[in-house]
Amino acid sequence: MPLLEIRNLSVEFSTTSGKFRAVDGIDVTVEPNDLMAIVGESGSGKSVSMLAVMGLLPWTATITADVMAFNGHDLRDMTAKQRRRIIGRDMSMIFQEPMSSLNPCFTVGFQIKESLKKHTDLDRKGRQNRAIELMQLVGIPAPEKRLNAFPHQLSGGMSQRAMIAMALACEPKLLIADEPTTALDVTIQAQILELLTSLQEETGMALILITHDMGVVAETVRRVQVQYAGQKVEEQEVGALFDDPHHPYTAALLAALPERATERRLPTIPGVVPGQFDRPQGCLFSPRCRFANAHCKAVEPVQASPEMGLALCHYPLSHGEPTNREKAS
Repeated sequence: MPLLEIRNLSVEFSTTSGKFRAVDGIDVTVEPNDLMAIVGESGSGKSVSMLAVMGLLPWTATITADVMAFNGHDLRDMTAKQRRRIIGRDMSMIFQEPMSSLNPCFTVGFQIKESLKKHTDLDRKGRQNRAIELMQLVGIPAPEKRLNAFPHQLSGGMSQRAMIAMALACEPKLLIADEPTTALDVTIQAQILELLTSLQEETGMALILITHDMGVVAETVRRVQVQYAGQKVEEQEVGALFDDPHHPYTAALLAALPERATERRLPTIPGVVPGQFDRPQGCLFSPRCRFANAHCKAVEPVQASPEMGLALCHYPLSHGEPTNREKAS
């Protein structure tokens, strides 16, 4: 049985100018001890889809799904009280900005021990010892001293490590890391990623890494799900994805990597991710796709076979070329 199973997840936000669909029919399956990444540009619905699973979206969001189950529990039918028993204990999340996610009014130690107090039977001394153990686990020196520090007294790397310690406090079965290295310099990024993957191996938890950095994906995960404009457009094992991407968007993302550039000018993807008022009628990527034709612009695509990476494309690519060149011309 999958640890996390999501089918046809959609999220709509009510705004003063109408409704905006940020997530459109996403499917996600995570097995125990899985290690996967969700990638895509900003505005692809990566964070929103996982925040919907966590139950952390505002009241303006309308969430629908055919299936939304975690560890055998149907998340759709849970009350807020029932969900709070799972969130923070069996399912945890590391948020994008540690400096804005940590409460500036409380010490780091208080915030780590708050989760332990909520979800475990440890007494005060036990919570203190566990907090020190967690700080050591994530590589924070002098943990007894750092527990009494406020967030503003920590560097960006230390704040991120403290966030990881909070997320791991109750030994979750699933950890969602939302852009965990975005605000950090390159050397600290490597340390945080190595820490997350080593902890995943040691504890056996499943890890979902949300990122737009394909270099990070190549070095970190086993399986990749690519999202664009709120839709899942491809899913493959990491090696197969880098060797033979099947969706034009995935291929364009990989072509934009500096280490893959063959010309002096770095390849780019023209245009931007469609928003509330500029969503095309057919394939959402068609205005930016060099292979798109009139059919692509008029008719919504359907998922291809698993052999073609479940690509949401009329003409999935094979080794860089559409499977049907005549139709795609």
